[in-house]
Amino acid sequence: MLEFLDFLKLFGGFVYLLMGGELLVRGALGLSRESKIPPVIVGMTVVAMGTSAPELMVSTFSALSGYPGIAIGNVVGSNIANVLLVLGVPVLIYPIVTNQEGLGKQTSLMVGVSLLFIILCLLEPITFFEGVLLVTILVCFLIMTTRGSAVIPLDDPEEELARGIGLPSYPGTIALFIIIGAVTLPLGADLVVEGGVGLASSWGVSEAVIGLSLIALGTSLPELSTTMIAALHKSSDVAIGNVIGSNLFNILAILGITALLTDIPVDPQFMRFDLWVMFGVAIILWIYVLAKITLGRITGLVFLAGYFSYLYAIY
Repeated sequence: MLEFLDFLKLFGGFVYLLMGGELLVRGALGLSRESKIPPVIVGMTVVAMGTSAPELMVSTFSALSGYPGIAIGNVVGSNIANVLLVLGVPVLIYPIVTNQEGLGKQTSLMVGVSLLFIILCLLEPITFFEGVLLVTILVCFLIMTTRGSAVIPLDDPEEELARGIGLPSYPGTIALFIIIGAVTLPLGADLVVEGGVGLASSWGVSEAVIGLSLIALGTSLPELSTTMIAALHKSSDVAIGNVIGSNLFNILAILGITALLTDIPVDPQFMRFDLWVMFGVAIILWIYVLAKITLGRITGLVFLAGYFSYLYAIY
């Protein structure tokens, strides 16, 4: 009975997280349209952080609640899922090319940031000063992006504004979207952490394992749904860019902001296996991009087989 209640908490938490992130993004885009704030500014700030809000809230709440294994596991597991699952599924529908301009620089940055993350874990705990370093790198990257010297591939906010589909237009509605989003995100995160800790206890596994698997998979659902829709519209080339951007935000923003709030101890389990899997899949994606190899069905099947093998290994 308790296990069923924990599942309900986990599922309900994911619903709140997805709904809160969506409302926050739409409220921000509505604010941009009505207040004439340049869409690129909104895209680089609120929209980018809004799509990463589930991971941010879960990691922050778990670290502050004394479950750092979930905080680290969520980031590591999400980065693994983003490459193997979020890219593996859509290429079964439509191939993804890797020859977009600037993609090599972005992927190189992702590999470099992943290596920095591993070094910080070796020097654990991840402290306030290391959080400052991660957030500073993020701010520099965003400044480079807005000036055009780097490109972060997000959903096009200008296209969203042009369509205006589902965007609030009245000030009261805009405020309501943003407020509800801001309230449901932490509520969902609290439920996810409670449910995850309860399931870990029931199944006799560590919180880190739950963070690497169920919670990481749940918080990667926005990225998966986005790439699936893109594939169905035969425009899945943008998917690889979104994955790279998400992986960068997961480390720089989510871990950086969490470390500003509290020190994050690192379970030795991560150093033995999971961090190296995360780094390995980043290297694999980097090689594909540098060699301009198109991701097709065979690659998708290999990626999915690798992901399910990873889940089997950690359990």
